[in-house]
Amino acid sequence: MDLLTIIGMIVIIYFLIYIILPWFLDCDLCLAFYEKFGKPISSLEGKIVWITGASSGIGENLAYILAKAGCKLILSSRKETKLEKVKTNCLQKNKNLKSSDIEVLVLDILDINKHELAFNTIIAKFGRLDILVNNAGRSQRAKWENIELSVDKEMFDLNVFSTIALSRLVAKYFFQVNKGHFVINSSIAGVTVVPFSATYCASKYSLHAYFESLSMEKINKNISVTIVCPGPVETNFLAESFTEKSGEKYIVNEKEKPTHRMTAKRCATLIGIAIANKLSIVWICKSIVLQMVYLRIYYPNIGTWIIKQLGTKFLHYLRDNKRNIENNK
Repeated sequence: MDLLTIIGMIVIIYFLIYIILPWFLDCDLCLAFYEKFGKPISSLEGKIVWITGASSGIGENLAYILAKAGCKLILSSRKETKLEKVKTNCLQKNKNLKSSDIEVLVLDILDINKHELAFNTIIAKFGRLDILVNNAGRSQRAKWENIELSVDKEMFDLNVFSTIALSRLVAKYFFQVNKGHFVINSSIAGVTVVPFSATYCASKYSLHAYFESLSMEKINKNISVTIVCPGPVETNFLAESFTEKSGEKYIVNEKEKPTHRMTAKRCATLIGIAIANKLSIVWICKSIVLQMVYLRIYYPNIGTWIIKQLGTKFLHYLRDNKRNIENNK
């Protein structure tokens, strides 16, 4: 067997792995490897972690995962009552944590003038910050041609500019102490676009550009960047979504449990593994969605053809259990 034949076989095996294995996973192959053989989430014990958007959904469940691991937490969102409930649950997850180990810090991420005061409060209380989890944000369901420009601006203010403003503030501290970890909750929609969410996709692509640039600039520095890309997750994210009109939320009445969404707890667990192992970019979603992403990224011509055959209604069904964007009742 000559060298070219061996190389050819290796290439074929490599691509077969990327075709077959995603059908049996709920995350990308790298993250799946680290879940089995990497550092456990418990290795984060003692870390000071600030989570924005911590009052519900992925942020809330990540707080529980990190609390169980022994992290000290700062929980932020606009909803103090919900944050207090999350704090209580965190303390129940780990009896070794004291009430003073978890700080409820009410913050409207859009109020950029309040960022510095919030950050200074954290440093004054804990003495340091190790990890910033940028989780706050909203999704969208709308037809491309009907989206008001004001919606584009509002979503970018929330999903992008407020996140960048807070991160640049924290970055100056991280660079000063020569260590730190940024975790950004992006989306599979920031890896390959999805229908009926044009502004949302654009905002997530922007986050990738911003933070991958940061990661590139700080190569060989002690600054880590982890971009998390979840697919459909069982949260109230959909009901809070932007639509095509400014000030409007997506009206949804889910009569059946969505088939292709993973639980927020499982998603948060995988995020915890990604943080513990300082992975760069991770994909987290159920197998059928994961396979679609692999096809689009690694086999773009085949992937595009398959998506055209399936149609946008099928893709919308994968996300929301609906065949039509107008079928939202």
